Amino acid sequence: MSLKIGDIVARKSYGSDILFKVVDIKYEKGKKIVILRGICYRLEADAPETDLIVQSDNCVREYNARVNRSVNEKIRSLNESLMRDKSKKKFFRDVAKENNENFPKPGKVLHVDGDSDYLDTCMEEYRRLGMEAVGVYVREKDQPLKIFNLLKEHKPDILVLTGHDGVIKSEKGYSDIENYRNSKYFVDAVREARRFDSNLDSLVIFAGACQSMYNKIIDAGANFASSPYRVLIHALDPVMVCQKIAFTGINQVISPQDVIVKTITGVKGIGGIETRGKYRDGFPREPYNIK
Repeated sequence: MSLKIGDIVARKSYGSDILFKVVDIKYEKGKKIVILRGICYRLEADAPETDLIVQSDNCVREYNARVNRSVNEKIRSLNESLMRDKSKKKFFRDVAKENNENFPKPGKVLHVDGDSDYLDTCMEEYRRLGMEAVGVYVREKDQPLKIFNLLKEHKPDILVLTGHDGVIKSEKGYSDIENYRNSKYFVDAVREARRFDSNLDSLVIFAGACQSMYNKIIDAGANFASSPYRVLIHALDPVMVCQKIAFTGINQVISPQDVIVKTITGVKGIGGIETRGKYRDGFPREPYNIK
């Protein structure tokens, strides 16, 4: 077998439980080491070539269908809940006869992602949800260097810093940030973002990916982060966090439990602190169809 970048593979030693894309191939001490990134989860890993099995198109389709079925059901449930929340929006009685109504202003999102494919997926979901979002592809290690200027340029209400991460097998365990593939970059990027805006309600931050060092990211200044139990998170989990924040009124403080229940992965993958919502109603809606 000769692997190439772009191949979809599974790890024999893990029972082929997760499918990965090959993103790089390196040589260490004469052995070929393959760098992998999950095709449905924000996990980065490495493996010897001998541990990998290239997956057929059929296997990839079945895997995607299986993961997406459960995810789509969760998203559908979340969206139905959101629509019930938005039913509070009504015409003002004294101008109802003029057919004016409130117009929505959910919070604006800047989504910075270390995976261009996942970024496209997330941007499509933001559009489907009717959210204003700007997406920028930046490799995880470059995010601390670029985030300050991106914030100056786009001035978002909500910032996402994500990509891929993972715990490296070693005796260091969970307590050493050097034992994580990209957590130190997320921590440094959050610190830079807080240098731009230190107010936890003015700029709401989600940061992290699969198995990220949750406590250090929160300590750096994130409102929400992954991963408290060092589990995998889904590619769309950051979007689900943003959806809840963006569509919750500015006069309401949201508990972390209320945000977590709206995510795909849940409490083992996402955590955070009390945070004020970013949604505003406007009135009246103008009668002109101006884009």
